[in-house]
Amino acid sequence: YGGENKEMMESFASLAVALLLAIILVYAVMAVLYESFFDPFVIMFSVPTAIIGIVLSLLLTGKHFSVVVFIGVIMLVGIVVANAIVLVDYLKQLRERGMERDAAIVEAGRVRLRPILMTALATILAMFPLALGIGEGGEMDAPLAIVVIGGLLVSTLITLVLVPVVYSIFDDWGQKLGRRRRMAADTVAEEGIGIEN
Repeated sequence: YGGENKEMMESFASLAVALLLAIILVYAVMAVLYESFFDPFVIMFSVPTAIIGIVLSLLLTGKHFSVVVFIGVIMLVGIVVANAIVLVDYLKQLRERGMERDAAIVEAGRVRLRPILMTALATILAMFPLALGIGEGGEMDAPLAIVVIGGLLVSTLITLVLVPVVYSIFDDWGQKLGRRRRMAADTVAEEGIGIEN
């Protein structure tokens, strides 16, 4: 028992490192592609929402947290982020076209709702046979599918509300910070002109 427990703890430790690396790499790739730290940061808010679905799905099915479940959690990092990317990318396009922020959020939600639901539903339905644990050794892989289904289901529903809210909050903070910087720059410029006179 002691040896098995030690091996499980070592597996959890290495998988925790893998999960952390997955989150960092996903953020880094998005930061490079968006050429911004703001948009990827907003998108990453969809990852914690998957934890709610993971916990609920494990409680409802009576499964325990295991190495297979941990692998499912790592998979979810990439899958869950995809929904937020679809939403934020279109929102960014609308803002670049000159649309006002709140109108862009509503329009992005309306236009991207169907693609987000389609991709989530396709993944959930593809995982469903695996979640049933049918066949020889199927019960071993079932927790992975259960976690992916639960995490994706809850995350998709919460992401559609949470990501736009987080986007607008951070956008407000960014605008306030921009105004303060402009005011500080104007003050420095006025003081410089005063010194010259």
